[in-house]
Amino acid sequence: MKPKPKTKNEKSRLKLLHQYYSYTGFYKFVWQAVKKALPYIIAIVIAIYAVNYFFDINKALVKLTEVLPVYGVLLFFFVSETLLGLVPPEIFIAWSGKMNQPWIYLSILAVLSYIGGLLSYWIGRSATKIPSVHRYLEVKMEKQLKNSKKWGGFLIIVGALLPLPFSMACIAAGIIKFPFKNVVLYGSLRLLRFVIYGLIIFNVF
Repeated sequence: MKPKPKTKNEKSRLKLLHQYYSYTGFYKFVWQAVKKALPYIIAIVIAIYAVNYFFDINKALVKLTEVLPVYGVLLFFFVSETLLGLVPPEIFIAWSGKMNQPWIYLSILAVLSYIGGLLSYWIGRSATKIPSVHRYLEVKMEKQLKNSKKWGGFLIIVGALLPLPFSMACIAAGIIKFPFKNVVLYGSLRLLRFVIYGLIIFNVF
């Protein structure tokens, strides 16, 4: 069947949304943020690639889940999801699939990831209390912070659903002082991501 053409209302909504993002400077803000972060992202990718060339990181992490007791794996995962979240959660999801009750362990991982993200938010809030950080944010980053607060929900949703560190998104939300109740709400989509990954990795379909 051919997909239904977009209605006039849908087109007008998209047009209005595009106009809003253009008017508020959302596109410019995203581009500036990406441009500033790009050198660091490239450096991190190169560093990870270099380390992975000599040491198979994924293999080492998988081995770690086999050596550690259950509580050790869960603790390691929780610390990772709270502090930057650089360890891919898919490794732990695959680990849960090997357990006797995979969905129970997957649920525990999902909750730990969610709670870790909420703790990361408060790490970000605490960082703003450091005098040097506070001065930098209030003086040099005033305009960027103002724009960030408009789209803090988008930041959390992207971090929760996409293969990006959820912890970093929550730390950023804490730094810009995005309302915590909204972080709790939007961050709950993190649970959905684990369900989707579980359905795929456990070969439910």
